[in-house]
Amino acid sequence: MVGTAITRLLKPLRLPLASGDHLIDPPVVLAPMAGITNAPFRTLCREQGAGLFVSEMVTARALIERRPETMRMIVPGKDEWPRSVQLYSVDPTTMRAAVTMIGKENLADHIDMNFGCPVPKVTRKGGGAALPYKRKLFSNIVQAAVEAAKPFGIPVTVKMRIGIDSDHHTFLEAAQSAADLGVAWVALHARTAAQMYEGKSDWSKIAELVEHLKPSGVPVLGNGDIWSGKDAVDMVNQTGCAGVVVGRGCLGRPWLFADLVSSLQGNEKEITPTLHQVREVMFRHASLIVEYLESEDRGMRDMRKHMAWYLKGFRVAREIRHDLGMVSSLEEMRELLDRLDEQPYPIEVGDKPRGRTSHGRPPTLPDGWLDDPDELVHVELEDAFSGG
Repeated sequence: MVGTAITRLLKPLRLPLASGDHLIDPPVVLAPMAGITNAPFRTLCREQGAGLFVSEMVTARALIERRPETMRMIVPGKDEWPRSVQLYSVDPTTMRAAVTMIGKENLADHIDMNFGCPVPKVTRKGGGAALPYKRKLFSNIVQAAVEAAKPFGIPVTVKMRIGIDSDHHTFLEAAQSAADLGVAWVALHARTAAQMYEGKSDWSKIAELVEHLKPSGVPVLGNGDIWSGKDAVDMVNQTGCAGVVVGRGCLGRPWLFADLVSSLQGNEKEITPTLHQVREVMFRHASLIVEYLESEDRGMRDMRKHMAWYLKGFRVAREIRHDLGMVSSLEEMRELLDRLDEQPYPIEVGDKPRGRTSHGRPPTLPDGWLDDPDELVHVELEDAFSGG
């Protein structure tokens, strides 16, 4: 684990907690990813140097209804602090109730709000990346969260995309509105909802937002296409962002955070674990998931999706790859991992894009959604997203 502070490019990022200012140093944030950033994965990333580690996105409605799986999703890992939860809602009243519940029951230290999810089951109900287009609704939801969090000293942040598509950019106006309402920072994924995860993210939009929010003093964090420590350095140099948010780049590579910290300190040598080092991270990850889910069967089923990411670029026999993808016990996984031959990290392949590569497509939106950005709509509640 890299433990020294970043001294070259980025200052510590201030997070105003109830107990006093917490300096996120390094200002490197693990992005929330559905089905990925549970407590075990956050633990692995935290040990490698992540400055803040956000939960999987949970719906405000599911939280106030105390659905068991949602309540499990916000349970922190051992010694995890600050406890960071990402909330999704399309209704100010529901958002206010969820934030109040978090505050009263001391369930989190920081709340991030999702206005960036591009998947159709969210945008078709006006949620995620579609929502900032409705200016008043967006402002009302952010205001409800900030006001509800204030008595408990919980900072609120927002994560958004550039806009719905190339004809409907919302990031400047929405970010300004959020800044005026009192959010601690704005994170921008430099793609539109229509792009999904296609192509290259447009870092120039991050730079534009940095300049736009300078008078407010609200920091901007950059997100999109950080696959290596060098990418993080390039983003900071090109945009002037105050921190970086990393999502798909760390899939099967929690050590990416150690590499990010090292690179932002000015070190040029990349963190490149050998296959035998990687296999030990894999086994620890599986063990943590089994413990977290309190079931070896459920834990191993959940672990299967990580196998290909961890082994990307390594030379692994087809039979072993197949069996790891179907593994059903820790004992079986250990036996398979022990059959792997040692080899160096495959930088040329290992640092390439991974995870979701959904092709761009016109966003699925509610009927008439684009007619009037000032219309104060009442959209359906969080039936849009059943994941939480």
